[in-house]
Amino acid sequence: MSFFERWFGNRDEEWVQPDIRFGRYSDSYKPSSCYDAWDEAVTQFEKGRFLDAYEQFLRFLRDDAEDNVVWHRNNQGALSFEFFQGSKRVVGWATHRQVRLEARVARMNEPRPELLRRLVEQNFSLKFSRYALDPDQHIVVVFDSETSDASPYKLYYAFKEVATHADKQDDLLLEEFGQIEQVDSAHLESLPAVERDVKHHFITNSISTTLQEALFGSLDRDTYPTGTSYLLFDLIYKLDYLTKPEGFTMESLERIHRRFFTKEPTLTAQQKNEYVIQELEQLLQRSAQDYQQEMYQVKTTFGITAPVTHDRIVGLIDAELHQMEWYQANNHPAVASAIPGYIIGYCLFNYAVPQPVRELFHLYYRVVQCDYFEALGFQPKFCNEDGHPNSRLVRKSIDKVVKKYRHRYPSLRPSVSSLVFTGKTAFAKSLLLMVRGLDLTRLD
Repeated sequence: MSFFERWFGNRDEEWVQPDIRFGRYSDSYKPSSCYDAWDEAVTQFEKGRFLDAYEQFLRFLRDDAEDNVVWHRNNQGALSFEFFQGSKRVVGWATHRQVRLEARVARMNEPRPELLRRLVEQNFSLKFSRYALDPDQHIVVVFDSETSDASPYKLYYAFKEVATHADKQDDLLLEEFGQIEQVDSAHLESLPAVERDVKHHFITNSISTTLQEALFGSLDRDTYPTGTSYLLFDLIYKLDYLTKPEGFTMESLERIHRRFFTKEPTLTAQQKNEYVIQELEQLLQRSAQDYQQEMYQVKTTFGITAPVTHDRIVGLIDAELHQMEWYQANNHPAVASAIPGYIIGYCLFNYAVPQPVRELFHLYYRVVQCDYFEALGFQPKFCNEDGHPNSRLVRKSIDKVVKKYRHRYPSLRPSVSSLVFTGKTAFAKSLLLMVRGLDLTRLD
């Protein structure tokens, strides 16, 4: 291979990027036109032009890439609309006096007192909406209000509450109670069989490998519980980002995260790890059919991750990355390699990070999990035959990120020369240090 081919690639090199989504949707990456619509919605509402305000509010919510929101205004001026959140279709209407929104979760085929009691109890935790039964025995999440009391600010949080609760509940109720009928699922698109098979194999193989290391690896999990936690949560965040599960699996991963990071003074770190291990073992026992039923393409309107500045990411890197040194020095390479994955995964699981950082974090997975991406049909492969990162492809990808976002971040100049390509662990550490040093001062 010539010098120019090594650095710039062969013209015949094929780049294949299948239409596969990764990670959690965020509504924080909106174009300026959406924020203009929001400002107009607030202005129109303050003038008492409620339906004009709501139409602009729907423009703010719409993501053209998702095709997630549609609306219609009839001759009498009434507004009808619908939008999508994961597995749920949410419908609503507004007149000059009232606005109403509802999402059908599922249909009960027979009376289920224990289910109804569960929903009544959950009503106490809702701030804007409520669970109810319609005349056809559909479980619905409902919000209604007089227009004079429903500003765009209130609508945003009310719409988000209805949508996210309905989306989460349908698969959970089907899994737990059974004998209830799924509804409003015509918009769901099942993933191709090959993609479902690859993701199912990745989930089960990753869980098995990590549990083997956590239970029988070189690190004593009772003496060094923090190291075990790095292993387990590198896995959990990796599964969430790379396989994008829905339904029961998604709720299981979120439940593990919530319980582990909730302050419970009665639980030791060792006990929390044991809880996580037990939950993962239960996931491992699920059938291929159970997993594949949850693998479908969805449209999303509201993200659940909170936007953060670059300083938050820097703080996490500074707090955790140096821990690698002890595990490397004491011959625990699996834990050392899990720490960068934990840092990156934690950010992507919890935050809507700045877009350049998100793409650089995706590059980390593209390199470290290069076999998985190859199985999904991505080309070229970002690892060489010896398993080391392909320096040329990495540099080329970073250059694309810089060109894509330089107009918004004029000081975006990653220190690519500081990257290390002698192995995946060394590369991961150097990538995080490079991200730490970014100047993400925005032009606007």
